Amino acid sequence: MTTPLRHATALELHTASCTLEVSFDDGSRYTLPYELLRVYSPSAEVRGHGPGQETLQIGKRTIQLNEIEPVGNYGLRPVFSDGHDSGIYTWDYLHWLGANREALWEDYLQRLEKAGYTRESGRDATAVAPTKTGCASH
Repeated sequence: MTTPLRHATALELHTASCTLEVSFDDGSRYTLPYELLRVYSPSAEVRGHGPGQETLQIGKRTIQLNEIEPVGNYGLRPVFSDGHDSGIYTWDYLHWLGANREALWEDYLQRLEKAGYTRESGRDATAVAPTKTGCASH
């Protein structure tokens, strides 16, 4: 078993802005939008089982985090409002998401556009009604 390089020292949910703030033992701190966490889930459902098998996640703008479950001492498993709960986010993966947030976000927006979607459109856009008004824009 590989030991994580980093460990989270604090997690804070910000429900008004729909973000998860993660602090790490190296002194870094990242604010990760729920939408980014959902569309970059490390689950096989999202990533597939190899390169080129990724599934573009659409209609996740109003996604909520219903619950966070610890996974050993190496990560967490979020439960999202659309029922997705199969991704295990290691501390290293969360750190990577935070360190690369801007580039990942731009890549996501470009992939949506190329596929003919916006953040508000897609198969799940109306299926998951927001539980409260508005997450902050990203």
